[in-house]
Amino acid sequence: MTLTLSQSAYWELIYESEENQLTPDSADEFDVTYQYPVKLGNGYSRCINLRTGLDLDITKYQLHDEIITRSSEREHLVEYTFEISGLKAGTYGFFGSGLAPGGSLEHSPMLPTAWVSVHVQPELFCQWFGYKGELPKNLQPLIRKPDQKYYERYGKTTSAMQMALQQLLGCPYQGNTKRVYLESKVWELMVLQVDQFLESQTVEINSKTLNAEDIERIHYASEILLAQLDQPPSLMELARMVGINDNKLKVGFKQVFETTVFGYLHDCRMERSRQMLAGGKLSVTETAKAVGFANRGYFAASFRRKFGVNPGIFLNEKRQKSKNSV
Repeated sequence: MTLTLSQSAYWELIYESEENQLTPDSADEFDVTYQYPVKLGNGYSRCINLRTGLDLDITKYQLHDEIITRSSEREHLVEYTFEISGLKAGTYGFFGSGLAPGGSLEHSPMLPTAWVSVHVQPELFCQWFGYKGELPKNLQPLIRKPDQKYYERYGKTTSAMQMALQQLLGCPYQGNTKRVYLESKVWELMVLQVDQFLESQTVEINSKTLNAEDIERIHYASEILLAQLDQPPSLMELARMVGINDNKLKVGFKQVFETTVFGYLHDCRMERSRQMLAGGKLSVTETAKAVGFANRGYFAASFRRKFGVNPGIFLNEKRQKSKNSV
């Protein structure tokens, strides 16, 4: 069954009654946890007000059924969101302020979902990253007028981001010390996001040297990787195969696929392995070998980071589901 709700109705369900609200202790009144509505699923949403204009949300839940939320155009704050489990585990979204267009969003019941999200008022963002109240020119695209579509960017969580997230989620303090510690991690993650944004701006400038023929060669390179997931060519070999230099190949992948050559290959391997395991015919070891992983343990860890579940459990669930449907 699929449930369709407006975005506002969905959040009203989360915060609909005082019974849903839990406060750990009086020292942490800025940190409030709401139980996820049992009619929708199991889990919680933790809302932490770090200072005026700066909020941290930590949410984890698993739905009973698929939910589709529909939203209308609205004013958007500066925001970043890290998916820590679920179908998009290991990814992030970074958004500037401005106009957020309306649309639909699907929430899957397949896997538990967990994410960390931070919302920042544009004025506070400008205070932190500006000088004398004005943002540097290269950051100004992040702060737009209410009638201009906001900036958005998606990417893979880096090791530095993962470390900061782990420290944030494992905060050992209470009271005001906890608030200060969490705020320091929130801004550390923001700095890493901004650094990625500036790097993408540099890549965009460099990518102007790519012509239509170069872009066609980049797509050809991606087809070669897809066809040779188990034994892919090296970066230099791939560049020679498509008739382009290795630097332009790297820049091209950033422009066309918004990831590195290795990142693209890794994502393709993970998606192919998911499809193979969903078929239920191959074992985890056979699947790992088929997509180019010599180490079963490394494959299992990569699959878990990507999809939020161990490949063995995923395979057993698919096989059981297939049996029940016969």
